[in-house]
Amino acid sequence: MRRTILTFTILIVAGAAYGHSNVHNPVVQDRMENMMRIAAQMKRLGEMAKGAADFDPEIAAEAVARISARASAIPERFQAPETDPKSEAKPDIWENWPDFTAKADELTTIATSITIESQADLGPALSRLGGSCKACHTSYRAEQN
Repeated sequence: MRRTILTFTILIVAGAAYGHSNVHNPVVQDRMENMMRIAAQMKRLGEMAKGAADFDPEIAAEAVARISARASAIPERFQAPETDPKSEAKPDIWENWPDFTAKADELTTIATSITIESQADLGPALSRLGGSCKACHTSYRAEQN
């Protein structure tokens, strides 16, 4: 499970970087950058979890706090149904707005509740965070254009 979450995180970061090229709508660009910043924090945690970076509880706490802050901004950034050919946002977001915002709120709640005091805490934290990200992406994120 841990490897699955780490792989998912790496794919999100790589896909986000690729998907941001040639975005013309500034609202869509802002949304995509917000998601990319969440993914970057997930990557920081993932690198510590797999030993590619030294474990630092302060950096881990900062990453989780940044995820929480960025997650809490998701509904505001998606409120307007803006489109762009490079957008990965499915129209289902606006058709199922209460579910979409509930998923964003859940990520915020999970990130706010996580405490990472040791490297052993990283796996369960990534599992919870990654599971929340995946639940939303499965429903509301389209394949790369």
